[in-house]
Amino acid sequence: MKPFRMNKHGKLVFPSSIFTELDFSIITDLDQLKAIIRRDFEVKAPTGTEIAERAAAGSYATRYDLLRDIGLHLFWANRYALVMYQKQPMRWRDVPRNRDDVFVPLLQPWEGRAAKTATVREAYTKLPEKWNATAEDELFALLFDCFSNKLYHATSLPPIKATIAEALATAGSMTTTLGNYDPDHQRYSVDDILDVSDEQAELEALRRWSMVLHNQQPWDRSQARLKPLAEMQDDDIVVLFYPKNRHVLEFINREKKGTTVARQAPTPDPAVEPVRPYPPTVIGDNSPIQPKIEALAVRKGEVTCSNEDVVRNSPSSWSPMSAKEIADKTGIERRRYTAEPLENIALEAARAALKHAGRGAEEIGAVLFCSCTSSRLIPSTATWLSGQLGILQTHCSADIVAACAGFPYGVAEAVRLLGEIERPVLLVMAEKFSDKIGNARPSRMIFGDGAAAVVIAPSDGERDIHVVQTYASGPASQVNSIIWPNHDFDNDITVYGPEVKALVKRYLNQMMGELTDLGLEIDIIVPHQANKTMIIEIAEQQGIDAKDIYFNISEVGNASAASIPIALADAVFDGAINKRSLVFAPGFGAGAVGGYVILSLEPEMVAPEVTKALAMGPSLTKAHSSIEDIKEAFNT
Repeated sequence: MKPFRMNKHGKLVFPSSIFTELDFSIITDLDQLKAIIRRDFEVKAPTGTEIAERAAAGSYATRYDLLRDIGLHLFWANRYALVMYQKQPMRWRDVPRNRDDVFVPLLQPWEGRAAKTATVREAYTKLPEKWNATAEDELFALLFDCFSNKLYHATSLPPIKATIAEALATAGSMTTTLGNYDPDHQRYSVDDILDVSDEQAELEALRRWSMVLHNQQPWDRSQARLKPLAEMQDDDIVVLFYPKNRHVLEFINREKKGTTVARQAPTPDPAVEPVRPYPPTVIGDNSPIQPKIEALAVRKGEVTCSNEDVVRNSPSSWSPMSAKEIADKTGIERRRYTAEPLENIALEAARAALKHAGRGAEEIGAVLFCSCTSSRLIPSTATWLSGQLGILQTHCSADIVAACAGFPYGVAEAVRLLGEIERPVLLVMAEKFSDKIGNARPSRMIFGDGAAAVVIAPSDGERDIHVVQTYASGPASQVNSIIWPNHDFDNDITVYGPEVKALVKRYLNQMMGELTDLGLEIDIIVPHQANKTMIIEIAEQQGIDAKDIYFNISEVGNASAASIPIALADAVFDGAINKRSLVFAPGFGAGAVGGYVILSLEPEMVAPEVTKALAMGPSLTKAHSSIEDIKEAFNT
């Protein structure tokens, strides 16, 4: 998992976005590695020559634009070193000659380096600052020192470096020597990097980039030279590369020995329509069970992650996007995260719902838990919740993985169980995305954490659940439109936007047709909070007015299975539902799942929101960044 942290300024930081790491235990072959590197380092990065050409042509509008390109280039120039190796300077006389786990990079000189870097320096001095001249000058000093003293041509760097024996056997091989190497040369600690603070989110991200890049060459770079291995003297200091961990070494050995087994992805069969449509389940007056909603309780994440927080933690693999652009694209301004384990926030919501319903543990006949981010498999989270709540026995305690359609799936199963057990069902939905996102930008922009619980009981009187419907599957591209874990993205949750949009459109078309046939007068639509911009666009194509749709996504993000029940509660808290209202609640998401519930909701059903103070790090007061903070971060 990849949890967030709070730095000394009370700011949210994502170490996994700042420190570039790859899990080599899930990388199967060199082609997969190269594809990852190409995507995360190469596609957006200019070469040093391209930067010089852009600078000479006046293509940069501001200093920041040039600084960002230099940063991207340096990450690209260190692409394999960052993810595979640790560097260790050593005197040539002490270098082991015959080990197969010690490597040295063989490099070619960067032709025209002095002239190209001089062009870049001159161009920088003529450009206007974008936000803060002092901060941008400090960044240029650090980045340009790395850039101007980069000795080698970076276009064709091999991922697997040469062993010392291989290097010595290669005619004309060259590597870096360091001159007067000082082992106490300044290096930025993890806390130094995480504790950076700048009023401008983009500059804060770039400052972290520059510190990470500095740590790749923690020596006097101006004294470094490329030297043929055949001319090495005993006191020359070279930079050795050691695999970061055993998984990297095992990967290298597999590739060198040719023992890698190529992956063969199965070919999916063409998707075909069912023999007949699946009708929704309508609970009528003559149904043996009349489902009653006794309580709805929610527990949102206690930490707010703003769009500015997303931007200030931008890794180099992201295209530039401002906080406003994120809001315009997704409809999200903030999302909520939790430092608590997923099952803990689920338990808090469950206890609040039982209390509001006035139900004891002995009365609950079943516990259902809906989530797509739970890492608890044995025991299941539903059985764990049952035990924590003091329920000695249920008819059924089971987990349901239906992603963003978790609420419709959970309600449908709860209604079915009511017919068997004729006792209340506790339905719990919870998600924790914040520690499973890593560097995947769409996921970081969209997802949040949260939990909700509903008590649904049989009733002899007025029913609250009228219609339930669930769907699943589709074309393989839609089924795999959201993936976790995704080995091609370091096991991060990955969203493939066009495929998601296609499945949402397909299901909404189907839902609206069924809703028309049902002939019900809906008071308000409370959909799964996926992406406000996308949902409005598709809904308007169906003739639905945006004013009839309730959204809370701008404040909480997409909490998947917990999304709809949290939105229902917020609709009550916000006054959008202030009396008994007929609600259409559709959901759709990963696995090409979908479904909806048509229910009646009364404000009295909703428990007071479960709140909890942050139990980690410093106070969440607004940081007052200054040049002094910046200097402290840089130990100057």
